[in-house]
Amino acid sequence: MKRLLPILFSLFYCISFQAQNAIEVKGKLLDKKNQFPIEAATVYLSSAKDSTVIDYTISDKNGNFKLETKKITQPFFLKISYMGYQSLKKEMDALTESKDFGNLFLIENENVLNEVVIKSEAPPIRIKKDTLEFNASSFKVRPDANVETLLKQLPGVVIDEEGKITVNGKEVNQILVNGKPFFDKDGKIALQSLPADLINKIQVSDTKTKKEELNKQAASSNNASINLTIDKDKNKGLFGKIMAGAGTDNRYESNGLINYFKNKRKISVLTSFNNINSPGFSMNEIFDNMGGGRSRSGYYYGQNSFAVNGIRFGGGNGITRSNMIGVNYTDELAKHFDATGSYFFTNANTENKTSSKVTTFLPTGNLYSESRGTSNNETNGHNLNFEFEYKIDSTATIVVAPKFNKSQSNNRNESSGESYNTNGDLANESTNNYSSDSNNDKFNNSIFFNKRFKGNKQFLAVNFDNENSKDESNGMSVNKVDFQNPAEIDVDRNQNIRNKNITDNYHLNVEFSNKITDSLSVEIGGDFRINSNSTERKTFDFNDSSQEYNDFNAAQSNYFTTENIFIRPQTAFKITKKKINFNLEAGPMIIRQNTFSNYMGQDMGLRKNYVLPYFNMNSRYTISKSKSVGIYYDYRVDLPSAYQLLPVEDLSNPIGIYKGNPDLNPNKTHSGNISYNNYDYATRSGFYVYMYANYYENRVVSSMIYDKENLKTTSTYENISGNYSVSLGGSWNKTLKKEANIYKFSVGTYGGYSFDKGFVDGEIYEANTFSVYPRINFTYEIDKLFSLTANYNPVFNDSKYTNYTISSTSNFNHRAELQTTNYFGKKWIFANDFSYSYNSNISDGYKKDFYLWNTSLGYTFFKDQLTAKVKVYDILNQNQNATRYISPTNIYDSENTVLKRYLMFSLTYKISKFGGKEKKYNERRF
Repeated sequence: MKRLLPILFSLFYCISFQAQNAIEVKGKLLDKKNQFPIEAATVYLSSAKDSTVIDYTISDKNGNFKLETKKITQPFFLKISYMGYQSLKKEMDALTESKDFGNLFLIENENVLNEVVIKSEAPPIRIKKDTLEFNASSFKVRPDANVETLLKQLPGVVIDEEGKITVNGKEVNQILVNGKPFFDKDGKIALQSLPADLINKIQVSDTKTKKEELNKQAASSNNASINLTIDKDKNKGLFGKIMAGAGTDNRYESNGLINYFKNKRKISVLTSFNNINSPGFSMNEIFDNMGGGRSRSGYYYGQNSFAVNGIRFGGGNGITRSNMIGVNYTDELAKHFDATGSYFFTNANTENKTSSKVTTFLPTGNLYSESRGTSNNETNGHNLNFEFEYKIDSTATIVVAPKFNKSQSNNRNESSGESYNTNGDLANESTNNYSSDSNNDKFNNSIFFNKRFKGNKQFLAVNFDNENSKDESNGMSVNKVDFQNPAEIDVDRNQNIRNKNITDNYHLNVEFSNKITDSLSVEIGGDFRINSNSTERKTFDFNDSSQEYNDFNAAQSNYFTTENIFIRPQTAFKITKKKINFNLEAGPMIIRQNTFSNYMGQDMGLRKNYVLPYFNMNSRYTISKSKSVGIYYDYRVDLPSAYQLLPVEDLSNPIGIYKGNPDLNPNKTHSGNISYNNYDYATRSGFYVYMYANYYENRVVSSMIYDKENLKTTSTYENISGNYSVSLGGSWNKTLKKEANIYKFSVGTYGGYSFDKGFVDGEIYEANTFSVYPRINFTYEIDKLFSLTANYNPVFNDSKYTNYTISSTSNFNHRAELQTTNYFGKKWIFANDFSYSYNSNISDGYKKDFYLWNTSLGYTFFKDQLTAKVKVYDILNQNQNATRYISPTNIYDSENTVLKRYLMFSLTYKISKFGGKEKKYNERRF
């Protein structure tokens, strides 16, 4: 504590001293001709010597601007930029006290198309009609930072601990590079691997479909899209990084990304090999691929389920060894003919040891079970994606996007467990050894044609999609169940199980749009779908005489097929005005469902016809450039499967029998949400709130009857109505800048309430569940010296029940994080990630809390091309993965294998040759 006090005093003194040296610059922007205020103009101060941006702000709705900055003793410019107007620039020798510039008048540019913005004087932020554009060079990051680090510096951008990005409250679901995918549209690889210094502009807009983009329609989604434009000077050359590391406990990591860019042609090669639960494409300047802290890359404390371009690594738990090679290619093959393609080969092997405890609620008491298991799963996958876009002429475009996936998996699982009745007495013991080999082939294709007529007032859009997949597995299962009741026959199975699943889905959509007025459009068309699926299970018992699996077990074999045909006449109305976007789509939906089964040599089929309404509405009202309200409603119908419908027994589970219900009706769901976004660039603060609700007019639920003595179950499916869920959330964030000091505050919360009804033991139960997930985040940065980030994320769950012997249960989790980074000159970097997790009510035998501490020390040398790092994961050797899940029918506690303490040494080599010459990445200037 004695050492801490001087540091805190020094920090307080520095902040107080800087506050005394702060001055205020303000004024008001007006249109010179019409005298109306100009909102969202960029106002910034830049050095006259080298054009370095000193500070910036945005004018508010009344045209006022105000910024607090340090005293300026050198010549500088006050610059004002707004699209459609001539830039305004005022030169001053110094500024040592606050100044009010009064009314400043901007002159409308008579020829906007000829407006030229000098690159070095580009404003930090520019707000266009439907795009928010950031000038990347105006935001400071260190030389080796990746794009994700750059995004974190942008006002209004929040990246949470799970990697989800929001801009002014809108979730980002698409990230492009020069308008094209970089390996995948989700942008994970681009964010983690591309250097920030490569980027010229970051453009944020509402996510549009291809139809909306080509026909210049307003976006119908409430998501955001980010487009990263590459600096022209960096768009010709060879650059990338190669990293390799070796550690204790046989841990290793290596990855590389080599890019060759030449104007529109871009070729990238990505490789990764590691056994530390990483996707392997992170170029984090501090921890590389080490998970558990700021470079978790989308997985959480040893849970290693992550996906790249639709390929999933691991199963969510355990330790994964992964290998990956990927190639991405983008080019203009001919005039008006663009092509994008990527190929991945992936290999992942996951080992896990797990244990679990389950409490199941019944009207007459609670059942209990415990289990333990080990698994080893290995998957090899090939993924090939293309997208071809050809502009036939200025009014017609065709886009073809085929995808090919092939994977092979080997799974090995061993488990054992015990089940206890309502009195706590042992009811049965079981063991299961299972191994299988599986193959999956999948082909997806999309063909989209768009044609505009009559001066872009009409268009025809035709879209055809197909999905064809086949999944086959061949497994061996040795399963034993010993019942304590002597009257019950024990289970002893040794079987070969062969499964086949075939899916064929086809979708055709034809749409014609006519613009009735400047703001009203009417769309008519049709939507036609055919979805078919077949599942086949063949079971063969082991023959002791022949020592082969050749005894066909008809009772535990089955065959199901489902064919659903949808015909939907399509009528839509769209209103697009300056502040209002409104879309309404409604009509009838005609459905035919054919289901079939062959069981024990007996055919069984069921045909059902439905005529149901279809309704979708979304609207957005733009109050100002920084405020908007969105409203969405959807009525959705989902059909039950043949397995749920046909009254065929499934005896494959030795302690559970399933049987379908032919009287089931479709799932019918009403969904709606409302959201409000408000971000003020003038004060660098903003918030958003939203509410989302589902009402289940009809829902298919499982109905289970328990044999209390032996804990065997008989299940079917039933319809129930009246279930609903409501969620409410929001976030507020603010950034303060005092000279070289930056303070970022973020507070948010998510709360949910759900009411669930279902059937258990022939009776209806009710569950009322309330959950709240608040979060608090604070970041403090001192330019080029130090950064600190603190997070606190508690989670509270409370459930209340009726018709159970248990009336309620709850759980409270605490999670706190502290991240620090120290920079010593331009060569050394030292970082620590420290977190604490606490789980209040997890079962006895599982540790309730643990600490996770990671540290890294890096040194850059050899003309800044080589970086050596020493990293330690889980210094305290306490990492664990013990979780509790509470559902309307049970409590599930589990623990899985996680990475423990290891030390890693790594070496990174940086390649940066642009225009035939090797260049150093320049540090961003603010």
